[in-house]
Amino acid sequence: MSEESASVEMGGTQADTSQRIKDRLMEIERAQRIRRFLMLGLVVGVLAATGAGLAYLGFTLAAVVRQFPVFLENMFNFATPDFRFFTLYSSENQLDGWSGLFGSLANPGSLVDAVMGRNEGTSIVGASVVTIIVGLTGTVVGFPLALFFGVLGSERVTPFPFNFLFRGTMSTIRAIPAIVWVLFYIPVFGPTPLSAMFAIATDTIGNMGRLFTDELEEVEEGPIEAISSTGANRSQVISFGMLSQVFSSFIAWALYITEINVRIAISLGVVGAGGLGQYIKGQLAQLAFSRAAAGIFMVIVIVISVELFSSRLRSRLRPEEDTGDGFFAALKRLFDGDRWLGRS
Repeated sequence: MSEESASVEMGGTQADTSQRIKDRLMEIERAQRIRRFLMLGLVVGVLAATGAGLAYLGFTLAAVVRQFPVFLENMFNFATPDFRFFTLYSSENQLDGWSGLFGSLANPGSLVDAVMGRNEGTSIVGASVVTIIVGLTGTVVGFPLALFFGVLGSERVTPFPFNFLFRGTMSTIRAIPAIVWVLFYIPVFGPTPLSAMFAIATDTIGNMGRLFTDELEEVEEGPIEAISSTGANRSQVISFGMLSQVFSSFIAWALYITEINVRIAISLGVVGAGGLGQYIKGQLAQLAFSRAAAGIFMVIVIVISVELFSSRLRSRLRPEEDTGDGFFAALKRLFDGDRWLGRS
């Protein structure tokens, strides 16, 4: 082959390569344009569906503008909580506003009476205690059945399709909100905290059990085979080969569900099941927004406290994340500005 023909062939090869690169770039650009059009269409579709939904619900901008001054007035009332009914002491001494809170804190005996339920009538502290007890007790009562259905719902324990009997039961329970479950128990226990507690326990079976099932689906096969090779029976394989791997995860999920259940206990009070929800509903029915705001303030305090306590317990289950500090040290770190700004 002559030098001239080799040069022509090389030039043709480079031209082909360049053409293939151009064709590939055109394909990539075409795919990107199609992707952009699809994303634009998706955004437009979501906005159109949202607008249609707002119109279906009767939303109009004119109504918002017309009611905006009323909204601001109500928000101002919520921004000035009235702790008149914080305890029996603040109620008897007619301590309005923040004086009710600070006056009760200055008289610890009034807090003890409210916690022990020795005062007459409903106080914010007493309602808070009821809410916490309902959430915690409901979790404990529902835990055994959640563990039972969660373990048997795993295909690693019960073969398909028999495991779906347990998964289906948990799905059915999850399909019904706790605020509906409480209506099933009210004919038995009346509109009392007991109805709320059993509603939360039932809801816990579905929610916690599903989390347990998902954890068991991800266990490693090595420990299971090791336990089986020793001649262990089926229950021992499940206990020592499977549950031992997810023990910490189960406790962490149980604590997480406890946080949720305390929040649910607040909402169940709206249907008359006692606790802070019932107090807030009663004050809103009387248009006493400032006193309802005091109840909402306690809701925030309870939720943050439960979450902080739960997070510390979960960190103890993960030694690599455990700083060794106690609860109050963790609480103190919440006010560390450097940690919030990422400088610590």
